[in-house]
Amino acid sequence: MSDAATANSGVSDAYLVRSMRLLIIEDDRDAADYLVKAFREVGHVADHAADGEEGLSLALDGGYDVLIVDRMLPKLDGLTVIGRLRAKNVTTPALILSALGAVDDRVRGLRAGGDDYLPKPYSFSELLARVEVLARRHVGRGEETQYRVGDLELDRLSHRVVRGKEEILLQPREFRLLEYLMKHAGQVVTRTMLLENVWDYHFDPQTNVIDVHISRLRSKIDKGFAQPLLHTVRGAGYMIRDSRL
Repeated sequence: MSDAATANSGVSDAYLVRSMRLLIIEDDRDAADYLVKAFREVGHVADHAADGEEGLSLALDGGYDVLIVDRMLPKLDGLTVIGRLRAKNVTTPALILSALGAVDDRVRGLRAGGDDYLPKPYSFSELLARVEVLARRHVGRGEETQYRVGDLELDRLSHRVVRGKEEILLQPREFRLLEYLMKHAGQVVTRTMLLENVWDYHFDPQTNVIDVHISRLRSKIDKGFAQPLLHTVRGAGYMIRDSRL
């Protein structure tokens, strides 16, 4: 694989931070497949765009935490993509990955609107750490960082979930599932919405993956409490709400 990452040691630390939604804009298919797989293995959602035009379109509409952008892309180069996003007031952090690693190249990338610049080849553990830092900074700039439904609280920055006085430990996918449900508290969330935003599937794989995770999540946040918060809406999907209201 050209310009491949060199190591993936230390990625277990990713379980200490919240699950992220990432967009990888990379025309090298092997490099992109590696990154998508590596990020998913540590609990994050990763989409892929193979050229600048597709990347720009997804970045404008996708609600991502961080963009990982190659510089040399077909149709639109990476710096043009970032420049157009900034011109439209899209502030999603962008980390530039490039084989062009000279000081002048890095300076140009940062001045074009990039938030960080990592030359290839790189260590995946370093890339992951840099992405986590960018995501934390972005969340801290005015986005909602805490959700509350009844006595259930979720903190996106500390990756902490508490109900009453009891801390609830969740796996990364469970955390992202709960985060998405709480972000849409009081609304019906369909299977399609969960598949696309939590599992990164743009089709129904015809498995019980959602049912299994909902069941596990319900046992963690509702078991032992008088009032259930996670409800199944028959024939429609799921909803998290305080049933006392």
